Amino acid sequence: MSEIDPNGVAIKNDAFFSLDGDPAESDILFLSIPWDVTTSYRPGTRSGPKEILVASRQLDLFSPFLDRAWEMKLSTLPYPTEWDAKSEALRKKTSRYIGFLEDGGAAEDDKEMSAILAEANREADALYRWSYAETKNWLAKGKRVLTVGGDHATSRGPIAAHAEKYPGLSVLHFDAHADLRVAYEGFPNSHASIMDHVVQMPGVSKLVQVGIRDVSPGEVERIRASEKSDKKISTYFDWDLQSRKLRGESWDAICTDIVAKLGETVYVSFDIDGLDPKLCPSTGTPVPGGLEFMEAVYLVQKVVASGKRVVGADLVEVAPNPSGDPWDGNVGARMLYQLTLAVAKSLR
Repeated sequence: MSEIDPNGVAIKNDAFFSLDGDPAESDILFLSIPWDVTTSYRPGTRSGPKEILVASRQLDLFSPFLDRAWEMKLSTLPYPTEWDAKSEALRKKTSRYIGFLEDGGAAEDDKEMSAILAEANREADALYRWSYAETKNWLAKGKRVLTVGGDHATSRGPIAAHAEKYPGLSVLHFDAHADLRVAYEGFPNSHASIMDHVVQMPGVSKLVQVGIRDVSPGEVERIRASEKSDKKISTYFDWDLQSRKLRGESWDAICTDIVAKLGETVYVSFDIDGLDPKLCPSTGTPVPGGLEFMEAVYLVQKVVASGKRVVGADLVEVAPNPSGDPWDGNVGARMLYQLTLAVAKSLR
């Protein structure tokens, strides 16, 4: 990595935070996955990685959580332009397909819609295989990998690779949604189905969800059934978290409760809409309520302070504002930095 002046001007390059290390010599790698083919409300998260990267250049690198944070050995992997282009083209088709469903159509009764569904699922499977192989390759070389999406479907390959590398993995999931639907809208690799895949991964021992507040009855039934049987899923609904705070319970005490549910190795899957939507107004499916920025940061740092290791993470669902306002990317860059600090601190 070139010499960094933490007080100087960030250089415009193709690296997050302008920290442009060689992947072979770096500890932490950023993998961008520009994809939003199955987004069910409004698109845009495909452009999240670029939006965050641009915003990250003007982030100051001091952190109270890690001494000399600017000396972290970071590298940004090449941007996958082929997946960006494929997502853009496919999204035009799936937008028509999703609109068709919302108008009461059935894909099996329409040849064109059936073809769109088949193509989208085929390419989503290919994306999964690519992202899984890419992550597995770098983990085998002793690197830590942070994924930047894209919609939440992009997390499947990286989480699967981490679950193989770290059997018994716990996934700490920040989100407004439970994402436990099965093949939502006919897409097995939907952004709304990512945690359905995660809980079925043999290497994942625990899923702990925080901030959930927009959830289907079927997902709630599944969560409650797990609490009574295998206890693999622990969900902290936002209405319960807010009620506990309103009754006077401290956020520190609540975080202690959450951290106790996690195992020794932790992967953080962070959907930006887990935050209050004032912090992410352009995300694909914003929902009132949610965490404040520092509440989320405090919980992540609480995991590290407990002695558990954060071995990987993803940040997904950041989307640029159509007006050009950089706010969403600004918040996304800062949350990505916080996740990076947690992984780096676990390494130290």
